[in-house]
Amino acid sequence: PRVCVVGSGPAGFYTAQHILKHHGGAQVDIYEKLPVPFGLVRFGVAPDHPEVKNVINAFTQTARSERCAYYGNVTVGRDVTVAELRQAYHAVVLSYGAEDNRVLGIPGENLSGVYSAREFVGWYNGLPENRDLKPDLSCETALILGHGNVALDIARILLSPLSLLRKTDITDGSLAALACSKVKRVWLVGRRGPLQVAFTIKELREMINLPGARPVLNPADFMGLENAVKDAPRPRKRLTELMIKTALEKPGEKTLAAQAATPREWGLKFQRSPQEVLPTADGRRARGIRMALTRLEGSGDSAKAVATGDVEELECGLVLSSIGYRSLPLDPAVPFDTQRGIIPNSSGRVEGVPGLYCSGWVKRGPTGVIITTMNDSFDTAQSVLEDLQVGALDVSTSREGFGAVESILRSRGVRPISFSDWEKIDAAEVARGKAAGKPREKIVDPQEMLRLIGH
Repeated sequence: PRVCVVGSGPAGFYTAQHILKHHGGAQVDIYEKLPVPFGLVRFGVAPDHPEVKNVINAFTQTARSERCAYYGNVTVGRDVTVAELRQAYHAVVLSYGAEDNRVLGIPGENLSGVYSAREFVGWYNGLPENRDLKPDLSCETALILGHGNVALDIARILLSPLSLLRKTDITDGSLAALACSKVKRVWLVGRRGPLQVAFTIKELREMINLPGARPVLNPADFMGLENAVKDAPRPRKRLTELMIKTALEKPGEKTLAAQAATPREWGLKFQRSPQEVLPTADGRRARGIRMALTRLEGSGDSAKAVATGDVEELECGLVLSSIGYRSLPLDPAVPFDTQRGIIPNSSGRVEGVPGLYCSGWVKRGPTGVIITTMNDSFDTAQSVLEDLQVGALDVSTSREGFGAVESILRSRGVRPISFSDWEKIDAAEVARGKAAGKPREKIVDPQEMLRLIGH
């Protein structure tokens, strides 16, 4: 059987890995629109979290398998259609993730100084489409809308000592911009309360212990929460206890002296919902944000934030919205639920289209960490294997796989990039990084990547 996977992030690679491991004859081709593989492992994981990127080693083993091939620089839906892929393969798995962000839908959202978390993370992580972002870091106060791990990542990058960032694979351009940054205060704002935050304890602890930045948590936000979390699941309980401890702890003299010498600070604000980004007098830039104060109806994860009618204004010259990513439809031939931002499916089988599957964020929505995506992709791969086993996928007719796709691409002037091409780019990045004392220096211009491999 010939199987094609669209997207080379964790979802694509884990799907391929599982099929190759459990079917001794399957051949899997992975298509990727960028020249370089690994999706959000390369472009989403924070530069100061190198251990999370270790999965790349396993993905590289998969890509080097003689029954697997990688074709970068191919945009499915434009360079080749899903219908054409279905003609060429026995099964097609869509694992292309979430390449857009949710919008706030408030006035002033398009002012200069307002960015989505997705583009800001893409900027410091070297995602080609965000390389020219040039965020304005000349203000003292930044405000991040959202209480998830991505929001904490951004706060940490904004406030980290340069000496820490210089040792990471953060891009050269963003490191230079951060070196001139005037930002010294970061607020993380959420519509709900401390019991509904979406970040995890590891990320919070890292933020609390960040050298040169002190946490500012309002004790009033945490009063009486010990009782509320008594019966909560252990992760939620430990996370809340850490926030309570940080908010209520009386600093000793030594800590007070250290804090006085600490120029940077960050804090969490709760039960505030953005209403409008306020413009400067010339109407061009953000100077602050107006927020509706909310109260919670219900409790736990299902609590809803309802506006109280009171508002508050906060001064800030930089606004980053971290309210989630969003998948986009890829091809008119593929059903898509625009409401939920996913491809309608059951266990990864796309509804109404036999032989078409999906895995990862486009299958279940943009939530969870790499391990969640791994389990989800194994689940989809299992569906493909079952369908092969029971004969739901007809493998009696031979399919040409890449042979057929190659002639389509050639006729359209598209030249794919192989995994060994990527390994040349990889080697060049590592060599450049070594010269600068970094694990790698990412190349951010796709044209430069192509020149490098003589494409």
